[in-house]
Amino acid sequence: MDFFPPVVDDPYSFGAIAAANALSDIYAMGGTPLMALNLAAYPNGMDLGILSEILRGGAEKVLESGAVIAGGHTVTDKEPKYGLAVTGEIHPNKIIKKSGAQPGDVLILTKPLGIGTITTALKRGEADQAHVEAAIAGMSQLNRHASEVAQEFNNQRKSRDAVRAMTDITGYSLIGHGHEMAHLSHVNLHINFSKLKWYAGAVHYAKSDVFPGGMHRNHDFFQQWVTLETSLEDWQQYLLFDPQTSGGLLMSVDKIIADELLAELQKFTPQAVIIGQVDEGSGEIIIGH
Repeated sequence: MDFFPPVVDDPYSFGAIAAANALSDIYAMGGTPLMALNLAAYPNGMDLGILSEILRGGAEKVLESGAVIAGGHTVTDKEPKYGLAVTGEIHPNKIIKKSGAQPGDVLILTKPLGIGTITTALKRGEADQAHVEAAIAGMSQLNRHASEVAQEFNNQRKSRDAVRAMTDITGYSLIGHGHEMAHLSHVNLHINFSKLKWYAGAVHYAKSDVFPGGMHRNHDFFQQWVTLETSLEDWQQYLLFDPQTSGGLLMSVDKIIADELLAELQKFTPQAVIIGQVDEGSGEIIIGH
């Protein structure tokens, strides 16, 4: 279940983004969405046409996933909010958990980063429209194909998983969700900052210190598990803690098939990239060049 206030101005796009974000929790485990319930909050007196567009955006994104809207619930609130409660299915033996990363694995991230700084610039009236449109396209993209590729490779391997651990990168940032994987797997993640890809405009706004409050909360909590092996400006460090909306999947992949899997991912998610590797350790995130 996931829902939140608007991150963009267009109601249809907001609905699609919120739906893609909620569906991602199913994809992050390698599952298939079956049905979803609308969760909406809406102010009294506000144009109901806006709510209709939000719901239409969500419904069409659910349809794209192959699932159905089975109902929902709406309450009155001072601020619009929308999201989904999603039910999916997967064989218990095929669940891809956060806890399976092994030393020697390769780390793959399927979408760029920097959504938080771009949407904050939008709220402040400082965002370039081209940057907003690129961010909307990225946030609206389902993680369906990436999840299906992970399952396909695992099914081919049978006795030995290809994708050993997987999670989606959302509100806790790359560092926060990466730490979850590292901690649960009892390993360290070594991430190369120069390999990370950013949405257009993210670096520009970051240099101007345009960040949401969630970035600072992420930084304050998760920085205790971060070690820098390279010199980074403050804005570069902050980007690592930038909260994402409907971000990509972070995969810990057997290095033997990493290049082959990445090539398959890039057919539909061309921004997918290898960002580092897994080392022995106890939950640390090591940031290298």
